Amino acid sequence: MNAPAPGQFDPEVERKVAARTADLAELLGHLTTCWDDERRDLARKLHDSLGSSMTALTMHLALLTQQLPADKTLQNRTAQMKTLLMNIINTNREMQITIWNDKLEFLGVKAALSELVHEFGKLHPITARISLPDEDAAYPRDQGVALLRACEEGLRNVLAHAHATGVDVVLDDNDEEIMLTVRDNGIGSADYDRKASDCHGLRLLRARAGYLGGRLTVTALPGGGTALAIILPRQPECPPSLISAA
Repeated sequence: MNAPAPGQFDPEVERKVAARTADLAELLGHLTTCWDDERRDLARKLHDSLGSSMTALTMHLALLTQQLPADKTLQNRTAQMKTLLMNIINTNREMQITIWNDKLEFLGVKAALSELVHEFGKLHPITARISLPDEDAAYPRDQGVALLRACEEGLRNVLAHAHATGVDVVLDDNDEEIMLTVRDNGIGSADYDRKASDCHGLRLLRARAGYLGGRLTVTALPGGGTALAIILPRQPECPPSLISAA
């Protein structure tokens, strides 16, 4: 076989590189799906096991308190125990939501995104707004997770780097595409695309979008600010065998 001329690429090498790249992209997509499944299972175990146990302990403590003599020291001690149990219950709930947002499972993408944005606005000195479609479309779970992760990553970047006073999250869809945009009014930058390539969170999100047949963009806006957008096909293009059942 003749060697390729200088400046030309060997078609066989290009084919192998393309096939290897596709294999790695599929593997990464499959790993993220497995990771999501493990996170969901862990959150459910925290809810079903630890959560129910803490609730039962609270009920037992309440019954025990009713049987105790009217001693101020004992009453104060039981009050402290109740406070500790409530703190554990609240911490457990926060851990569950951090690991896996159950609103995505039971109430859909719109409810999960709305809660995420509103909580962000309450916790940080940044005005957070969200715009959602009127219709509550049913997205496959893989797409719902990707949209939620994109929103989380976008809000994290706004908080860490943008120096913004406001952020808008917009979810749009039509017959062909679903697009979620996280847009802030911060400092912006001329090299956000390079930074997006260097950021592991964004790289993983970009790989997740590509696995679902979509794309991720991070761009500086005219006049300042940044827009992170994830665009997914209305019908996911990833192999059905690798999409977990909802």
